[in-house]
Amino acid sequence: MGNPLRFILTPGQASDITQAEALIADLPADHVLGDKGYDAKAFREVIQSQEVVPVIPPRKTSSQVSCDYALYCERNLVERFFLKIKHFRRIATRYDQTPRAFLSILCLVSAFIWTK
Repeated sequence: MGNPLRFILTPGQASDITQAEALIADLPADHVLGDKGYDAKAFREVIQSQEVVPVIPPRKTSSQVSCDYALYCERNLVERFFLKIKHFRRIATRYDQTPRAFLSILCLVSAFIWTK
């Protein structure tokens, strides 16, 4: 359904892949879908060590690995979630100044979306 299971905030200048391992740790899954920003050999190895199949398209500059592009299309559910939360002005404009306050409102909005 594309609803979130976990959030980890990163600084605006940091790459999301820095928290990718922590984000998927101990979550039951058959596949991990990610965009090209998550294409890293070390991250793929972490995914495979959990006996999960990575579905991450390769960057042009990296070694070409196979990707199930039909399954990758399901990643649009993540983008739909971001679209849903941006309907809440407080999140879209990053009104909250502290990470704790932003994460709190993000969890509240997510709970609201889960109940719909």
